[in-house]
Amino acid sequence: MRVAGTARGSFAIKQAAAALLMVLGSWLFYDQWIGATLGGFALAWLVVLVVAVRPVRRNRQAMIAVLVAAFFAVTLIEAPGLLGWTLFWTAIGSAALLPRRRFDDAWRWLNRLVFATGYGLARPILDAKQLAKIRTRRRHTNIGRVAAVLALPVIGGAVFIALFAGANPLIGEMLGRVEPASPVGLIPRLVVASLIGLAIWPTLRPHPFSTRIELREASMGRGLPVPVISITLSLVTFNAIFALQNLSDIVFLWSGAPLPGQVTLADYAHRGAYSLIATALLAGLFVLTALRPGSESASRPAIRALVALWVAQNLFLVASSMLRTWDYVQAYSLTGLRIAALAWMMLVAVGLVLICWRLLAGKSSGWLINRNALAAGLVLAATCVVDLGSVASHWNVRHAREVGGAGQHLDLCYLRQQGPSALTALAELETRVTTPVLLDRIRAVRSDILDTVEYSQSDWHSWTWRNARRLAAAKAALGATPPTAAHAPNGRDCDGTPFREPEPVPPASVASPDAATPTPIEGAPQPPSPTPSPLTGAAR
Repeated sequence: MRVAGTARGSFAIKQAAAALLMVLGSWLFYDQWIGATLGGFALAWLVVLVVAVRPVRRNRQAMIAVLVAAFFAVTLIEAPGLLGWTLFWTAIGSAALLPRRRFDDAWRWLNRLVFATGYGLARPILDAKQLAKIRTRRRHTNIGRVAAVLALPVIGGAVFIALFAGANPLIGEMLGRVEPASPVGLIPRLVVASLIGLAIWPTLRPHPFSTRIELREASMGRGLPVPVISITLSLVTFNAIFALQNLSDIVFLWSGAPLPGQVTLADYAHRGAYSLIATALLAGLFVLTALRPGSESASRPAIRALVALWVAQNLFLVASSMLRTWDYVQAYSLTGLRIAALAWMMLVAVGLVLICWRLLAGKSSGWLINRNALAAGLVLAATCVVDLGSVASHWNVRHAREVGGAGQHLDLCYLRQQGPSALTALAELETRVTTPVLLDRIRAVRSDILDTVEYSQSDWHSWTWRNARRLAAAKAALGATPPTAAHAPNGRDCDGTPFREPEPVPPASVASPDAATPTPIEGAPQPPSPTPSPLTGAAR
């Protein structure tokens, strides 16, 4: 580590920047709820990186990564979450590494980010050791100079403060209120600040190993040692089997023909959606491993045509899986996980098209990885912006049978589980329902969620932009003082149904003479035994 001239000044700037972020992070997050403050800290981190690290400002690719990181920082202000923070970390880590190494492909770059994080945890220790060696040489002279400079102002200032405190009761009272912080109480705050420093320092001073290491290009396999005739027969067989499955979907799924037996459309849709996606993934894996671009099998026109036909059938299979999922949604309800499943199916379709194009155009493995990573990144970025829980809640409310829709009955327990995501949907539902019992249940669920949102928004640490808009929309629909549900003294179920008052336990009844046989008392006269009947032998 150089410490002379410009390098020394740059290192000092990075030290000051890291210390500033450590103090800011400790103030924002120690013993506090996390809200939009996470996005604000991310923006501050990004500004510090651009200001303190000059090469980042001079590198075009790094500045593009900075803009991407700024986008995800804004999404963290909108609604903080683990996905948004992970994408922000990926972008700001890339901005720190790009001035040292140009981007090649997503797989190798992901490895460099992992190396930068792992080795970056040890970088502060290495820098501290080197800095300690340099400062040891000048320790005695520095201590003497600092003591000579500070002796007069410190001692003189303390004397004058003591005199003024005795002469001015206001100053004396002010000093009396000052309580020195307990060293034990500072330990948790110092731990939080240290963890923040460990996360920040690798972006200001990345370890050289993370960019100097040479990584091999991700390999999609060297091709299976399968004869050309075997691959040809396999593709013919696979196309025939897939044709039967797709024909079945055309007849029963796409055309709406009645299913045989007692199989319902919901059963047909649910049982096949995810297994067919697994089938499409296996098909893509087969093309990757058995038909490497440049191999003998991949150069045969007949095999290339069979592969193109098979990929087309897989695309139809994916489309059928999406239709199955949507039919299942209409038969039951929409959830955030089912929306994510539909997005995943779209990514599978894009991946199949890219695999086929790689084979036909002779593209490299890096080309395929980068295109798939770009498609996945766009979907994940959209997920950070769109609230899937809110989309599902609104769809279920607008299609519920209680409001004249063609969907299923309302699942208020699911809406309660969505928390703030369901607030505006419940407010919209409350304005449309007129049945008193159902309206009371809806108000009970909505009131609980509204109270939670108002409580989190009352503290600026946990305030979020998305919840602010939700709260404003709910109050615009229901009024500044929304109506509340009827009092339920015994509490309510998750769907807002009041618990019934427990039935009173009946008092213990007095036992009748025939209810139990008394225990005979020793020495007491016993009643005579019944005389048996001469005909039946039974007691009279």
